Order: sequence, then C-alpha cells, then structure tokens
Amino acid sequence: MILEHHAQASKKLSLSTLLTVILCFGMLVSNAEVDKAKWADGRALFKSNCAACHNPTADGTGPALKGVTGRWDAAGDFKGKTGNQWLHTWIHNWHDAVDGGYKYAVDMRHSRAAEMNLFTTLKDADIDNILLYVENSDIGVGGNTGATGKIEGTPAGKDDSGSPTLYIFVIFLVVLVAILIGVTNRLDKIIDEKKGVVAQVKIPFWKKPNFIVAVGLILFVYGGYVTVDAGVHLGRQQGYQPDQPIRFSHALHAGTHKIDCQYCHQTANKGKNSNIPSLNTCMNCHKQVSKGPKYGTEEIAKIYAAVGWDPATKAYTGKQKPVEWVRIHNLPDHVYFNHSQHVNAGKVQCQTCHGPIETMDQVYQYSPLSMGWCINCHRQTEVQFASNNYYSTYTKLHEDLKNKTIDKVTVESIGGTECQKCHY
Repeated sequence: MILEHHAQASKKLSLSTLLTVILCFGMLVSNAEVDKAKWADGRALFKSNCAACHNPTADGTGPALKGVTGRWDAAGDFKGKTGNQWLHTWIHNWHDAVDGGYKYAVDMRHSRAAEMNLFTTLKDADIDNILLYVENSDIGVGGNTGATGKIEGTPAGKDDSGSPTLYIFVIFLVVLVAILIGVTNRLDKIIDEKKGVVAQVKIPFWKKPNFIVAVGLILFVYGGYVTVDAGVHLGRQQGYQPDQPIRFSHALHAGTHKIDCQYCHQTANKGKNSNIPSLNTCMNCHKQVSKGPKYGTEEIAKIYAAVGWDPATKAYTGKQKPVEWVRIHNLPDHVYFNHSQHVNAGKVQCQTCHGPIETMDQVYQYSPLSMGWCINCHRQTEVQFASNNYYSTYTKLHEDLKNKTIDKVTVESIGGTECQKCHY
C-alpha cells in the first residue's frame, strides 16, 4: 500500500511538474516574442532618431542614455506627472519640460552644450520602445560583426531570445521530470513484482508515434522559420567590418579633429554617390603630418607610397599605386539612392544612416539598409519645409500647414514610399 501510494504521488508530481515546464516555456516564448518585437522597434527608432547624438552606453554629442528612465523617475513627481511622463515630454519637445518648471529638465538644459532635437511625431509607445532598447541594448538581436563574421558587442551566453537564466530553469525542470518518471517506473515495477504481475514490455517514449509526430512538427516549423528568416536577410551586411589596406580612424579625424564629413566625401551633396576621398585630399594635411598618435608613421607611410611622395625630400617621385579599398555599404543594383537628395533637400545627417561614425576607429555598416528600414524612416521622418527652397513647389502642403489642416509633412507625404522613387 505504501509503495502504491508513493507511486501515485510520484505520478501526480511528475504530471504537475511537466505542466509547469510547458507553462513556463509557453510564457517564456510569448514574452520573448513581445519583448523582442518592442526591442527591435525601439532599436530601429533609436537609430533613425537618436543615434546621431546618443549612444546607450557611451558619451557622444549627448550623454550615455542607459539608466535614463531610472534617473528621471528618481527626480520625482511634479504637477501630477511622474518623472517618466516628464521624460516623455522632454523627448517630444524639451522646451515644454523646461517651461513646465520640472527641475531635472531645467538642470539638464543648463548642463547641455547643444540643444536637443524635437521629436513631436513620436508616439508615447514609440518612446517606450526606444527606452526599452536603451536600457537593454546589450542583450539584443545580433551586433556588429567583425571581419571574421563573429558577432561583437553582444555578451557571451546571450542571444535575442531572452534571459539564459530562464532557459536554465526550464532545463532543470525537464531533468526533474525525467527523474520523477524514472522513479515512478521503478516503483511500478516493484509493485508488479510484489503482486506477481507479469511486467509488460514498455515502449520508450521516443519511439511512440505521438512523440515522433510532435518532434517532426517542431522541426518542420523551426526549419520553416529559419529558411524564411535567412531569405529575408539574404544579402544584408549589417555589422560588416572588413579590414582596409590603410587603417584610417574616423574617430581621430571626424571625432577628435572635428573634420567635416564633406571635406573628404566631397560629392555627397553633389551627386548620387558619395566619393571615396582622393589621396590628394589626405596629402593636404599629411604633407606636414607624418606621424599619427596611434599607428605612428606606419599607416601614413602607406599613403606616401600610394601617391609617390618622398617625406625626406618633400617631393613627389612619380611612382604611384592605387589603394584597393574594400567597399562596406552596398545596395542591390535595382535600388536607387541619391546622396545629394538626402543631404541637400532632406537635410539628413550622415550619422542617421552611417551611425556614430565619429567614434569608429574601424568603420562598419551600422544600419541594415533594408527596404523596411528605409520605408520606416520615410514614414517617420518629418520634412523640414521651413526655409527649404527644395519644397517650395508643394503649395498645397504649405497651405495645409498654414491652415493647420495638417500638423506635419513626412517623406511619405511627398511620395517617399512610392515604388518608382527607389526602383526603376
């Protein structure tokens, strides 16, 4: 009787533990999908709106943003609004937070060397997703890949599916269920022997049709997901960071020395393509500067060899050889993109697409450059109509803005999502 009681109790415990595993795994998958979607949306919004000045974990033009939610919440409530609500107000239009008298916003304004951009078109849900990404930027989907293709910037042991601790917990429960099932089977066998019952040959669970069908279905769904995901990302090179023949540091030139991007990339505001800088542009400075702070004379000597310059005699030798730069950003042949249109008419900053280039010692592809990424940018980006002659012909939109029929004009409003604008 005692053995039967233990066997029944063990079966009940095994069943309840198995149900717990299923529920926990279901909640894990559900939460991972929701969090992943919001995180990815926040990441895209951050890149298109905030990345030009901010980095989640490092100071740039603006301060590092990780922990910003906690800092504003700690500043306390004011006029019936929480610190988080005041943070939303600050992001929408920092003037409103300062004019509203919120002390933390006033202090922030006085401590800032530059004014923050206005983001009146962002919804509160968008800001929540941006803040979710900012606070969890180190556990996200992928990262920057180096020349080896290995993901960098994502901590070991973490992926885009959720916390490893939860998976360890689920594995522990599965092992516990297996142990309990083994104990139950052993007790059943002892009881049968006591009763003189001939034990029936039991089929291992992995040979049962239901288990085989379930595993087959899971593998089919997973295989389909992997195939579709691989197809969607085919040809994308986000994070691509090849080694270049000359180690040129944008962090030194654009960051430390504040050299304007268009001093070197002179055709970015003049034509479809942004040029690879001529080495003659490099020589404007490096006729005098022959030693760098990081690589000494090694990399600058490669420039001299390419242009045929003798630093000893300060004269050209006439012996030249081209530098075989490795292209990083590359769009499909059927996609039309015009740099000058974005730089001149759109007033788009280089960092919007290329990321915090002024912090990169070795350049990598910061944005996915996918169709969805471009479309989302066109849907969200407000066109700068004021004092911009490129849009003077849009009289109807100007009248609608003046009459307050509409409160903003996005790139989508002027045809920025029409197929033929990018595909011809």
